[in-house]
Amino acid sequence: MADERAAVREELHTDRITALKGAFSREWVAAMRADIEVAFEDARSRPGGAVGRGPKRWYVEIHPQQLRGFVDLVSHPWVRMVCEAALGPDYQVVELGFDVPYPGARNQPWHRDFPSPPETHRDRRLTSLAFNLTAVDTVPEMGPFEIAVGTQWEAGVDWKHQMFPPETEWPRFAQRAVAKLPRMGDISARSALTVHRGTANVSTESRPVLVLGVDAPGAGHDALHDPQVTQDYYDALPEVVRRHLHCRVVDRLEPITQKHQIEELEMGAP
Repeated sequence: MADERAAVREELHTDRITALKGAFSREWVAAMRADIEVAFEDARSRPGGAVGRGPKRWYVEIHPQQLRGFVDLVSHPWVRMVCEAALGPDYQVVELGFDVPYPGARNQPWHRDFPSPPETHRDRRLTSLAFNLTAVDTVPEMGPFEIAVGTQWEAGVDWKHQMFPPETEWPRFAQRAVAKLPRMGDISARSALTVHRGTANVSTESRPVLVLGVDAPGAGHDALHDPQVTQDYYDALPEVVRRHLHCRVVDRLEPITQKHQIEELEMGAP
């Protein structure tokens, strides 16, 4: 286990992404997609439910109990091992959502998800992770996710909102870009500070991707999210899940109005 954790840390610190192929069955992923589709229709019916991440591209946050496989996901041995290896034993699950690029989605501008804290660009310590699970077998025409290798340590303090590098730097990121083509059942983890983009979907199919956001203590991204669970659901959770879940316990789930909106993504890349 120690060797496996060391290998994961090495991947996250160099390649910026680590992955496990076939972590979940295709049947499990099919159920995940069904839950995503129900949540997507609900979110699009109300203001602030589905936010634009570019033309024909949306992001939706959901509550844990809207995903029937949530406990399977956060208690998966590989997920727990990666969280502990990168963020320490007191990591917190702070976000659950999904990204849906539809046919016609355009290239996003190169960006990172949050400004880089000094702990990362100065001290070379990761304070958050983003896990991704595709709902489809990804092919190049669907607009795969691209990451720019080696960029999670860049300070970016002079970028717009400390998240968007100027267009003059885009060729540098394009030269370092690696496209990811995961299949149903695969799971990956990366630093949200790695410069990345979604690419143009020229296929006839959507490409839903589940997102799980995890913080080290004090990272602060919990302020951007409001996951809720009902008391009966919370009481039934395994202790190992409750211990790491940042959430409100409520009598009745309230629709999520998203706080982490990124206006610069709404128009897509020029």
